[in-house]
Amino acid sequence: MVTRSLVFKTVYIILLLSIFNSCKEMETNQFTGEPGEVRLITLAPGHFHAYLVQKDMYKQVDPTVHVYAPDGPEVEQHLAMIESYNQREENPTSWNQVVYTGNDYLERMISERKGNVVVLAGNNRRKTAYIKRIVDEGLNVLSDKPMAINPGNFKLLKEAFESAERNNVLLYDIMTERYEITSILQKEIINLPAVFGEIEPGSPEDPSVIKESVHYFFKYVSGRILRRPPWFFDVSQQGEGIVDVTTHLVDLIQWSCFPEKIINYETDIEMISASRWPTPLTVSQFESITGMAGFPSYLNDYLENDTIVKVYANGEMNYSLNGVHARVIVKWDYRAPEGAGDTHYSLTRGSNAKLVIRQGQEQNFKPVLYIEPSDPANIDDFEEVLLREFPKIEEKYPGIELKKLESSWEVLVPDVYDVGHEAHFARVTEKYLQFLIDGKMPDWEVPNMISKYYTTTRALEMAKDSE
Repeated sequence: MVTRSLVFKTVYIILLLSIFNSCKEMETNQFTGEPGEVRLITLAPGHFHAYLVQKDMYKQVDPTVHVYAPDGPEVEQHLAMIESYNQREENPTSWNQVVYTGNDYLERMISERKGNVVVLAGNNRRKTAYIKRIVDEGLNVLSDKPMAINPGNFKLLKEAFESAERNNVLLYDIMTERYEITSILQKEIINLPAVFGEIEPGSPEDPSVIKESVHYFFKYVSGRILRRPPWFFDVSQQGEGIVDVTTHLVDLIQWSCFPEKIINYETDIEMISASRWPTPLTVSQFESITGMAGFPSYLNDYLENDTIVKVYANGEMNYSLNGVHARVIVKWDYRAPEGAGDTHYSLTRGSNAKLVIRQGQEQNFKPVLYIEPSDPANIDDFEEVLLREFPKIEEKYPGIELKKLESSWEVLVPDVYDVGHEAHFARVTEKYLQFLIDGKMPDWEVPNMISKYYTTTRALEMAKDSE
């Protein structure tokens, strides 16, 4: 006969075990900022953003990084680039790469569980499924964009964020453009009401916010020609341009125009129109980028006369966000003109001023921010306000100055702020490491990531439907 005392003891033991396991799980996901407590895992690196995360060392991150990947040139290039960082003369890193290659790399990574933060930057076809599986297993994820390349991925990504919350882990994407100084200053001036005024609503034909990005397939990264994997040109694996680079542009619009505001994609976003078009690449151009002679068979559906591959890398979307009309455009070409590189154009129109970032030949292909009064006839009054308010910017960013032009002002930025795109990966990683210490992200980050990927994947769906 079971006594009441024995029942109570059994319940007590079960309760203690439950509390112990709960505390153990919380301890696994709790970070304090102690040296080496973050142990990185890199899964299937296939994009150069994976190794740019490790271009710098971080006190909080253990120098031993476990890499799980299929065998092949992609993981070899990843390891070679990190070794080059270890061997460089100035500020060398000291990463120790422990590598497993094999077709079962995902299951091996999960079963061995050698780290607590997984870095993802590679083939996007399976990325969303990887994210979901990893957060289901209680591991944190720092992911390259895009985290979703089609509406099906978007649905799975929402489930992944729900799982991350249940399992007390952080899922975050790498938004480097938030750390580009002209984008930062544009946001700061938007938040000077006396200068900028209120953001104009605009219209579909004349949006108040425009972001346009021009990229090139052939480029140099860390001083070397970037070898892109052949699948980069298969939009079913990489994603179309309208869901890839546009991730940054949509993010900048949300981040700068509605800072720290939660955006609900179901109520705050209205998609209006979208389109897409291809960039043609010849066999020789494809070989110069990938190092592969001829097109792989999975590109057959995109071939024209067997000599040109059409890559749907270009797109445009028009939508409204909280009643403000925005246009996002992305374009890709083979190679930039001599001395040029990727370029960015940005317009944000307020009731008092227009803020414009240009990056053309006149700017020596460096992004430059201009402040233009909305009413040129009232330029003297605007100048008085601008000169009174701008010291608030100068105080936060010493050395920033204004240069008066004929009917506008150029914002002069000292070289100390021009650190370059590659350095922004360390800034994002440092931000994420602080999130781990805090045990959370700002309340607006997750809903706004969801809204961002709704915008891009819905734009793709609309662009295809309109053909």
